[in-house]
Amino acid sequence: MINLTNRSYQKELLDNDDISFADIKQTMKELNTINKYLGGHAITISGVKALIENNATSGPICICEIGSGGGDNLKAIAAYCKSKNIAATFIGIDIKQECIDYAAQKYPELNATWIASDYRLADFGDQKPDIIFSSLFCHHFTNEELKFMLQWMKRKAQLGIFINDLHRHHFAYYSIKWMTGLFSKSFLSKNDGPLSVARSFTKTEWASIFKTAGIGGFSIHWRWAFRYLVVCKND
Repeated sequence: MINLTNRSYQKELLDNDDISFADIKQTMKELNTINKYLGGHAITISGVKALIENNATSGPICICEIGSGGGDNLKAIAAYCKSKNIAATFIGIDIKQECIDYAAQKYPELNATWIASDYRLADFGDQKPDIIFSSLFCHHFTNEELKFMLQWMKRKAQLGIFINDLHRHHFAYYSIKWMTGLFSKSFLSKNDGPLSVARSFTKTEWASIFKTAGIGGFSIHWRWAFRYLVVCKND
């Protein structure tokens, strides 16, 4: 049995520069299916709801995702906002130009701005987003890199931030290994799916990362299927 006592820092294939976009596209399609049927999108929507309740904003609420990939998370949020008559605009930031182009072409109906950039270099000008979030993004980074990321997110968001990411657990590891082995058509998913779990977090680790970043007032919620939703409202 794999030792999951500590986070793995083995590099995922997806983080290599020589992976073709065709392979990335297949992986994004499969990830959207997983998010849809195993509750990933529902967790993301819960993060939005937690930050907008009891918060009146003038005009549409602006929601930004860093590491936005194929844009499926923003699409899910947009559908929720439409169902609740919540006016919203969206910003998707991804370092890969191909992902940004794909999302813009796939979801032209979204009131979205798509930015191909390292999130650290993104410039919002005078109009900061109300909410900044990430989904299945944080486990790609070291704890020290996450310290900067959390500080950046909190500084740039008006209402607050949230994170939807994996819980490092043996059941999650072997479940995704089994599922991708049987059903995935992506070699990236088969390799990176279990590795993503090995690179992910425990509740104690999330609390420590936020403490190291000097950020309080956060809440950590476990969600099926083996995810953590971490929400932090701005004062």
